[in-house]
Amino acid sequence: MSEQTEEMSFLGHLEVLRWTLVRSSLSILAFGMIAFVMKDFIFNSILLAPKDPSFFTYRFLCSVSKIFGTDGLCIDEIPFIVQSRTMAGQFSAHIWTSIAFGFVMAFPYIIWEVWKFIKPALYENEKKNARSFIIITSFLFFLGILFGYYVITPLSINFLGSYRVADEVRNNFDLSSYTGLLKASCLSAGFIFELPIIIYFLTKMGLVTPEFLKTYRKYALVLVLVLAAVITPPDIISQVIVAIPMIILYEVSIKISKFIVKKQEKEAEKALAKK
Repeated sequence: MSEQTEEMSFLGHLEVLRWTLVRSSLSILAFGMIAFVMKDFIFNSILLAPKDPSFFTYRFLCSVSKIFGTDGLCIDEIPFIVQSRTMAGQFSAHIWTSIAFGFVMAFPYIIWEVWKFIKPALYENEKKNARSFIIITSFLFFLGILFGYYVITPLSINFLGSYRVADEVRNNFDLSSYTGLLKASCLSAGFIFELPIIIYFLTKMGLVTPEFLKTYRKYALVLVLVLAAVITPPDIISQVIVAIPMIILYEVSIKISKFIVKKQEKEAEKALAKK
């Protein structure tokens, strides 16, 4: 009888998970349809904006450069054009870009659905933190998206768009390649900024401790530098700019892990005192 109950419980969880995925997919589709309709704004004002030398990041770097009495960081031209070389190229880019925007905009709702799915396994005091969890997780994700858009993307576009192996070789990039770079930069940064949330849950499950994070800090630093080198152009300045927030996130994660462990120890002491 107990085996049948456990089996039904497992199947029930699968059913809940299925509907969680269905509702999350529908939310992405709904926001994706909105993005599909807003084609001109999304492509002209958002996606193609980092290709313009007057983009905010380039103007900011130029202003910083002039403070030090040089124009070394000022950008007058990004010498490449974006083209579509297949019949369905532009339509395909429009579809996949709309889906990517749909996922970004639906992210808070998806996190809420995830919270509802894991809620039965949580303690009563943890269930009360639903709003804080959704707000903080969404904030970190959108902060990462902005970092990817305003920092990683312009650095990558400027470097790769200006790089030439010979004067006779011109840079004419396919639309899918350009949008792929932008989406990868933004989404990867968005997920990387979720590190404190991941460490929070790993600590709660007992898989990670503050001592573990401190012990492997130097290895984490090397990993951060490697990751920064992968998602940015191969120049030191870009890699340092990207690596700094990652290091800060790692240090914040250590503090979070320490806080969780201390809280668990206090709760264990209270439980023993009651006995």
